[in-house]
Amino acid sequence: MLGSTESGEANWFCYMLECSDGSLYVGVAIDTEARLKEHNWGVGSRHTRLHRPVKLVWREAFPNQAAARKREAELKGWSRKKKLGLIATYRENPEQMVSGRK
Repeated sequence: MLGSTESGEANWFCYMLECSDGSLYVGVAIDTEARLKEHNWGVGSRHTRLHRPVKLVWREAFPNQAAARKREAELKGWSRKKKLGLIATYRENPEQMVSGRK
């Protein structure tokens, strides 16, 4: 099941969206597919509401919200170039990011 560990506990995800204007948005959620729908419906972030449609371009699983928020804060401090590099790596091997950081 998406967003769950083998023990059945929910994972938290840090995720990145690409907006219609090419800007990148970083957030956290338990269910990234549901959160993507909310962003595209205009619910939540003002930035994504103004730059729809958005698409999910990266995500990484964490065991709890605190760990996902820590990663979110880290990514928000990155340059656009560095974020695009992370997205490129994810596109090449998406499985490596779904189970969390190594």
